[in-house]
Order: sequence, then C-alpha cells, then structure tokens
Amino acid sequence: MTTILVAPDSFKGTFTSVQVAQFISSGIREEGLTAIECPLADGGEGTLDVLVHALKGEQKSQSVHGPFGQEVIARWGWVAKQRLAIIEVAQVCGLHFSGCTPIDSIRASTVGVGELIISAVVFGAKKIIVATGGSATTDGGQGAIDALLGAEEILTDVIVEVLSDVTVTFENAANVFAPQKGADTETIDILNQRLESLANDYAYRFGRDPRGIPQTGAAGGLSGALWAAFGAELFSGADYVLNLVGFDELATHADAVLLGEGRLDEQSFLGKIVGVAASRVHDRPVIAVVGSTSLEASEIARLGVAHLSIATNPGELHEIGGILSQWLTSQK
Repeated sequence: MTTILVAPDSFKGTFTSVQVAQFISSGIREEGLTAIECPLADGGEGTLDVLVHALKGEQKSQSVHGPFGQEVIARWGWVAKQRLAIIEVAQVCGLHFSGCTPIDSIRASTVGVGELIISAVVFGAKKIIVATGGSATTDGGQGAIDALLGAEEILTDVIVEVLSDVTVTFENAANVFAPQKGADTETIDILNQRLESLANDYAYRFGRDPRGIPQTGAAGGLSGALWAAFGAELFSGADYVLNLVGFDELATHADAVLLGEGRLDEQSFLGKIVGVAASRVHDRPVIAVVGSTSLEASEIARLGVAHLSIATNPGELHEIGGILSQWLTSQK
C-alpha cells in the first residue's frame, strides 16, 4: 500500500499544523492510501504546539507585557523531565497584535519575551527554547535585553537555544522584514539606524557583534541580542524540529512526502519549512500544499517540489487526497 508522509507547517491565522495534517490525511485515507501524520514548524508560529506535542510536555500561561505595553496572556511549554521551557515569541509580541502601521513597527517591543524567560527560569527551567518567528518587532531585542539584565544572577547556567525561521543577519532585519510589519521607506531608515546603534552597543557591552552572523535577524534582531548578551545558540528552526520529530527516518519509509505551509514566496528559500524539508528528501517525490504562492513554476521546482496544490479551507485540504492519488498514478 502506498504510504504518504504528511508533514505540514501551520497555515498562519487559519489552521495549526496538527489540523492541516488531519484534514489532508483523512482525504488520503479515503483514497485507500496510508497517511503518516507528522506536524512540523520552522521556529515561527505553531512551534510551541509542535514541540510540546513531540516532547510530551504541557502548556502553561503567563501574564506579560505585549508589544505595546498591554497585558498579554502568553502560552508557553514545559517539559518537566528535562526542566525545559519552550517560548514562542509570537505568543508575546506577534504580528497579530499590531496594526502594521509605521509607528507600530517602531514602537513594538520584545520586553514581554524577557519577562517570560525570567518567569520560566523562576519556575525551574534550566534550558529554554525560544522560537522567534512571527513577531511584530524590530527593536533589535532591546526590550528583552533590558528586562533580562535585571535578572542576570538567575540566568547563570541556563542554556538558551534560539530557533529561527530565517537566515537573515541582524543588520538586515529591517530591510527584509519591517515592510510586512508596517514600516515605510522612511521608517526602515530609522529602524536601520537603531539596529546599527544597538549592534555597536552590544559589541561594546558584551564583546559579541551580531552583524554578519546568520540567523541573528530573526524577530527583528531579538535572536542576535540573545546571542550577543547571553551566548544563546542559534539554530535553524526547521532543521531543529525536523531532527526532533525524526523526519528523515519517517521519510525513508514513505513512498512520497507531502509538505505544506500558508504561503510559498521568496522567503521560502531563507529557512522556511518547505524548502528545508524538501532538501532533506533525496529519493522520494515531494508534494507541497499551500494557501498561496508568489513563486514561478521554475522556482517551485528549485525548492525541490515536484507538484504543488493550493488549498485554503478544510474541504480543499481534504480533497488533496484525491488530487495526490491521481498525480501519483500519472507518475507511474
């Protein structure tokens, strides 16, 4: 019997990766095929749910300051056996909190991330995973660092691992991501100046300059700030999650691999899940299901995707089973 590994990311703002995997898998099974569900994340929204599920942890909540100083109840993950906390930046200062105006892109702060890290350490965490994607911020991590520097003693011997869904460097964070956070050309110039000033400050205070280091631009430079100030280790969020869930091994036992996320675009080449996962599937056809795409057929092929389908609701995701069955038959 043909086996399909169903390994989607979330469709931002609509469905979690678990839901997408369930919708697609039910349609695949109706076609008489076997579906192995393997929800994924790339360090952005949905990473908390995927990691808590994979590590058999639990979810907790904490009141912290949101990106504009408001109270936010943020979910975070706890794996007691490992004394491991999982923090998803989007829970604290995600893009959904913002009006995506130029002033919002300047004001948005990561202070709540620092507060949540402190709460996790006080709770007993000895290791903290920070998933950085989906933020509204380009504050260079200043808010988080200001909060954390008041609690340096309790952070001693705490390991911080930062998961990034992009490879962009600290100094390019505003140029690449600030437009989608509401910044216009004039605002981007202001943010660039702030990042430059902060990089100089971090290099002076901590002896580590985040400029030029891959993955330091995630969450508007938060990843670079944690790297500079606390020696945080930086990881590709996609690779981290793929390794954790045993994706490579699962792919070897499948006849085809189905990947998915909300949108394929130029950022898909910069560390997003479909591109990274497809590069690790060497001898199986890769099918992608997305909500939308701005890529040309040649670019989709360059990602390693052999067939692309568009689906935007549960019914369309369910129907992917029939589309996939027909496509596989045509390849024989």
